Amino acid sequence: MSGSGTVRPGRLRRTRSGVLAPVLALAAGTLGAASVPAPPAAALTPPVGFTADALSTYQTNGIVWTLAEAGGVVYAGGTFSGIRPAGSPAGSNTTPAVNFAAFDAATGAPTGCSLSFTRAGGTATVRALAVSPDKSTLYAGGYFNAVNGTAVNGLTAIDTATCRPRAGFAPQFGATVRALDVASDGTVYAGGDFQTVNGTARRFFGAVTAAGALTGWNPDADEPGRALRVTPDGDSVLIGGDFFTVGSTASHALAVTSASTGAVTHAYGASFIPRSAVIKDIVTDAESDGWYAAGEGAGGASFDGRLAMELDGFAQRWRDTCQGATQALRVYQGVLYAGSHVHDCSTMGGFPNQTRKHLTAQSVDDPDLLGWLPDTNDGIGEPVGPRALTVSSRGGRDFLWVGGEFTTVNGAGQQALTRFANTPDTGAPAAPAVSVSAPRAGEVKVSWRSSLDLDDSLLTYRVYRDGGSAPVHTTTGSSLFFSRPQLTFTDRNVVAGRTYSYRITASDGTNTGALSAAASVTAASSASPYQEQVLADGADLYWRYDETGGAFAADASASGNGGVYTNAPSYRSTPSAVAGSAALSLNGTNEYVYTDRLHHYTSPTPYSVETWFRTTSTSGGRIVGHGNNIGTERGHTSSVSDKLVYLTNDGRLAFGVQSGSARPTITSAGSYNDGTWHHAVATQGPSGMVLYVDGEAVGANPATGNRSYNGFWRVGGDAMNNAWPDRPTSDYFAGQVDETAVYPSALTAAQVAGHHELAGAPPGPGDSTVTLTPEQDAYVNSVAANTNYNDNQLASRGSTAYLSYLRFTLPSAPAGQVLKSARLTFRTSSDSTAGSADSHSIVPVTGAWTASAVTYNTRPALSTSVLGTITGAASVSTDHSAELDASALDGALGSVSSLALTSSGTDSLRIWSSEATAAYRPQLVLTFGVE
Repeated sequence: MSGSGTVRPGRLRRTRSGVLAPVLALAAGTLGAASVPAPPAAALTPPVGFTADALSTYQTNGIVWTLAEAGGVVYAGGTFSGIRPAGSPAGSNTTPAVNFAAFDAATGAPTGCSLSFTRAGGTATVRALAVSPDKSTLYAGGYFNAVNGTAVNGLTAIDTATCRPRAGFAPQFGATVRALDVASDGTVYAGGDFQTVNGTARRFFGAVTAAGALTGWNPDADEPGRALRVTPDGDSVLIGGDFFTVGSTASHALAVTSASTGAVTHAYGASFIPRSAVIKDIVTDAESDGWYAAGEGAGGASFDGRLAMELDGFAQRWRDTCQGATQALRVYQGVLYAGSHVHDCSTMGGFPNQTRKHLTAQSVDDPDLLGWLPDTNDGIGEPVGPRALTVSSRGGRDFLWVGGEFTTVNGAGQQALTRFANTPDTGAPAAPAVSVSAPRAGEVKVSWRSSLDLDDSLLTYRVYRDGGSAPVHTTTGSSLFFSRPQLTFTDRNVVAGRTYSYRITASDGTNTGALSAAASVTAASSASPYQEQVLADGADLYWRYDETGGAFAADASASGNGGVYTNAPSYRSTPSAVAGSAALSLNGTNEYVYTDRLHHYTSPTPYSVETWFRTTSTSGGRIVGHGNNIGTERGHTSSVSDKLVYLTNDGRLAFGVQSGSARPTITSAGSYNDGTWHHAVATQGPSGMVLYVDGEAVGANPATGNRSYNGFWRVGGDAMNNAWPDRPTSDYFAGQVDETAVYPSALTAAQVAGHHELAGAPPGPGDSTVTLTPEQDAYVNSVAANTNYNDNQLASRGSTAYLSYLRFTLPSAPAGQVLKSARLTFRTSSDSTAGSADSHSIVPVTGAWTASAVTYNTRPALSTSVLGTITGAASVSTDHSAELDASALDGALGSVSSLALTSSGTDSLRIWSSEATAAYRPQLVLTFGVE
């Protein structure tokens, strides 16, 4: 992202060195795949100052339009008739509160200050609250003509110590008051729909003294006022609203006026705020020497975001152009918090048009969104979600209060009010989504999608292997809800043929999330020739589709361009296009994969797109391409597309780009919807476009230009404009895809042919691995000596003994090979006593037994030799392994053999048996190789 604002020459801008760098790099799509140099995670990632954990807070039964605070009390005004405790459904436990309520900032409970704002006719409402600088007086404005039965008209003053309206303060406003602020001299400035104050003409803005007398401040706008703020020096009043002229000066939606006369001292021309936009809120911040304005517009070309302006000279510092009308702002410790329904930040290099988010944060120095994202829903009313923000302190803690139209907060029922504190942070990050692969001999690659924490963008990740209690790798990484980059750890302490299991946690420094689901892989003895060549030729996105499930598609390249599986396509389809790899099946309706972070292409940068596909579809579909959105629904699919490889209804392959208003496209003469695998490569570079199928060029086009924009790679489908030649009936591809890669260069014909030729090449010779699941297993219990335990668990203990038995049919060694290693892998059960601090021996069984009949009294004889020892299996529901003496097992190859688990200790071990879920069953892993 980058701000579109200007900085006055010679003026130094306030910065926070080192705080924003990780977030800025992430937003620009430059976060690396490996360990990211960054400080350790803290409970809140600076400069964020509030947690995303919503606190228990009373609710209203209608809309809260405005908030103010004084002395640890938060005042709420709006259109409602009652309040109720947190957790109470609408209509229950309601206490009367007519358009006004006061709450303890620290507890969220009512203070007892009760006032009723009413009208003789029409619907009364409180739309603006402001507190005098000395905190002694609360001013309330809106559409009402009585407070507790006493006549007032649109504005009243309340003594904060007694919660009573001030006698004698009775200015008369001709219509709704929507904005208030109080100067240090006691002058009360107001904006709204009124055109008279105390019977004197004051169009949409006016001011009264602390006694209620009209002042000379008269901006004389031509349309309603919605926001205003007195500058810290007291010399100016910043006004915002619908207006186009202030006095005789043209200045739309925003103007700086003299605090004494209302005359415009700084105007903003017609192009500064679009005519279709208004300003809904203004706040000032002396520490950053700035003021900030909230925009609400209509249409994509309008202004819905935030403005950061200078207090000295009133020029623009930066502009946020996200879409989603901003209603309320507050600054706290250098961060601008906003209530809006932001849904599209693509013009800022951020997320595309997607689901609305309602609470966001930005540094006062930069428009980039920070990692703070609690959320509400839209709620009732217009609906737009939050309408008001305020910050209050009490009991040594600071609180951000939010009011509005919403009826849920962070997914839980909560109406119109919520609050967040600066401490403590209790929300843990989500568990990472993990994928593992064995790309070459001596390596296991562990990749994961970075986790999401709603108030911590910088997280610490710990990788655990084979159920160990100590991490084998620790790193940090930054993520935001719209950009969750892939992180990677390469484990080089592995042995070919052995199976390794990995789990990962994410921590914000205070809270650690749950362990990820275990992901296992058998270390390879050699690499895939196809994969090695793809990487050697420079792929910076390479999806092999070897995951067994989940939403994370790992990138096999070094660039960390992970993907997101959408709508659960069918994983690990066979046969695959490339030896040793699986494929992905897509339904042709709504299944696809998209990149987890933004990519920017500037024409005429060269590139290549490569994929394998297989289909019998006669509806065509978009196989792979670049687009500016990631969703499935209309409005959330791409409105801009480029670099497309698609299939026509008759099975021909097309490759097209956008260049100005033209769409240069190559279409093959032959059809490829014959149910067999085909290799497609599309390149564009200084020599133009070339489309290759099955290693040979099938067409060329001299066009070198394409569309320059921010977007996402998508495989499987997206919206397609009718202007694309031979546009297929379906936007989505029905069939299988495999080995999709994108390169920052135009591959040569020789490279393309080489890739096609290598697809069928198996890995070179090396060790071979056999994994065996027990044919039978059971355990016995000395306390119930005649009982047979043939169920989904096994057990081992010395005192009051448990013994377990496992039977395997061992294969003979392959010709020319010997047994090089053996290991027993298992998972402790979920029983609370499953883990054991004791050692447990694995010994050969010499006597006869059957799983359905063995008991403690009929237990088989055991060998005196020990094949291996289980240690460190102290945690429940974790994966473990124990190395076995391969030389001792060698003599049993080619026969049926049994192993027993025994112990001399007192701490029992419980593991899943062969009757448990397949992923939890014990396994005997044998590795054979040349002696």
